Amino acid sequence: MPESLSPFVFDASAENFDRLILGNSARGLVLAHFWSPRAGPCMLLMPRLLKLASEFTGRFLLVMVNTDELGRQARDLGVTSVPTVKFFLHGKVAHTIHGAESEEVFRTALRRFLADPREEPRLAALALHQAGDSEAAIAMLARLAVEHPQDLAVATDLAKLLTLAGRPDEALALLAALPAAARADAGVAPLLAHLELIDAARDDAAASTLAEREPAYRLNQAARALFDDDPESAMESLLDLAAQAPTYRDDIGRRALLALFGMLGPEHALTRRFRARLAALGS
Repeated sequence: MPESLSPFVFDASAENFDRLILGNSARGLVLAHFWSPRAGPCMLLMPRLLKLASEFTGRFLLVMVNTDELGRQARDLGVTSVPTVKFFLHGKVAHTIHGAESEEVFRTALRRFLADPREEPRLAALALHQAGDSEAAIAMLARLAVEHPQDLAVATDLAKLLTLAGRPDEALALLAALPAAARADAGVAPLLAHLELIDAARDDAAASTLAEREPAYRLNQAARALFDDDPESAMESLLDLAAQAPTYRDDIGRRALLALFGMLGPEHALTRRFRARLAALGS
């Protein structure tokens, strides 16, 4: 085979092995596919890797290493079976995948190392937060939210940082102002419901003047139960709210229950019991 199979795929030889893999990994991600023409799984995996290399258009290099010809190099890197794909960065192995895994397995691994360029400003803001400068991170995310109002990841990250900074009112206002379809997004809906419960829990003075039959009172009771670490009582109040006042605050009883199901997990006893009771409301 020629050394270059495409602009992003190369065939390793004894002469170019170090340059192709270790040398290029100093500048970016290199995937070394250790394969043998005698192994059927290698033939299954190869077109998947070629497709990904073409799709990612140079964001990583794919190097084919025929272990029948380069057995010593493979053994030196601990390769004992084929197919094996090693991810190289900065001259070192950063990740290894054994066997003819699916395209999605490789996509998931690649996403760990290759952020979408459109994601870089958001990730830079989160890095500021992790470094301890949360106010700068919030300011950066706020600018991004104005520039890219359709990017829900920016909105949810901004809401989370505002909440952590003790500004849940601003976080709630941000998410509540999103279009209805965005508020129903799987990443937004649980956070919005959580913020609404925080808001309800802090409104004790107003709730004390309400009659028990009023939706605001029941929402406050659910929120207080959650803060008292009593999820069962909270779910009872929310279920009652979903049954008696489905139009209140865009069906907050149902939405908050669904958020709690996500927090507890599908197998939790409370999730299973209250999910069945919630489903029965619609029957």
